[in-house]
Formats: sequence, structure tokens, C-alpha cells
Amino acid sequence: MRIGDAAAAAGTTPRALRFYEERGLLPPPARTAAGQREYGPQAVNRVRVIRALLALGLTVEDLASRSHRLDLLAADPPRSCASEGDFGPDTFAPVIEQRLAALDAEIARLTRLREALARHSGTDIR
Repeated sequence: MRIGDAAAAAGTTPRALRFYEERGLLPPPARTAAGQREYGPQAVNRVRVIRALLALGLTVEDLASRSHRLDLLAADPPRSCASEGDFGPDTFAPVIEQRLAALDAEIARLTRLREALARHSGTDIR
């Protein structure tokens, strides 16, 4: 399928597909004789996985560093992107741990900010 159809099937835009390709998240697709990109169902599934991981707070850089494992998550049915008990530096585990730590730090910062604001206003609004 052409880029517009693939983008629609994945719930995104042609521009996003080109961006994912440029950033190494999506392998370069086959080209028609006229030079147009041709995507298959596997590429559409991979884009869906990319979008889901980005929506969870991972960054393009996070995904690019583990792009060789994205097809495991895009498989039908999805497979683990780590071997049994494999939490090494090549898996998503370190990336996820870093994102969770960043979220925890931001939650703590916002909690402190909320408490300070409530103290300043003389009320504890919940």
C-alpha cells in the first residue's frame, strides 16, 4: 500500500511515516518503479507499536536506540522484546526504568509545588 493508505491504517500521517523512517524507527520501504514508497502490513503494525510507545512517554530517541526490537512487539501475537530473564542494556528495560524514574521525579516535584501553593494560600484544596 502507498504511504497515504499505510498512514491511515496506522492512525497517523504520511509525514510521520517519513519522520520515523528518517529517525531509523521504520526501515526504508520498498519503492515502486515510479519511486513511491510501498508499505506492507508488518510496517503498519510497527508504526502502531511506535505510536503506542510514544504515547506511553518514551521518546523517539528511546525507540531509535532499540529499533531492532520493535518488530518483536509488532508481531501477531506480540512477542516479548526480551529473552526470558533478559533485562540487559540491549532491551527496553533500562529505557523504561529511566522513564519511570523521570516520571517519579516529576510527580514528586509537582507534589511539592502543590503543597507549597496550598500552604501559601492558607487552604489545602483537594
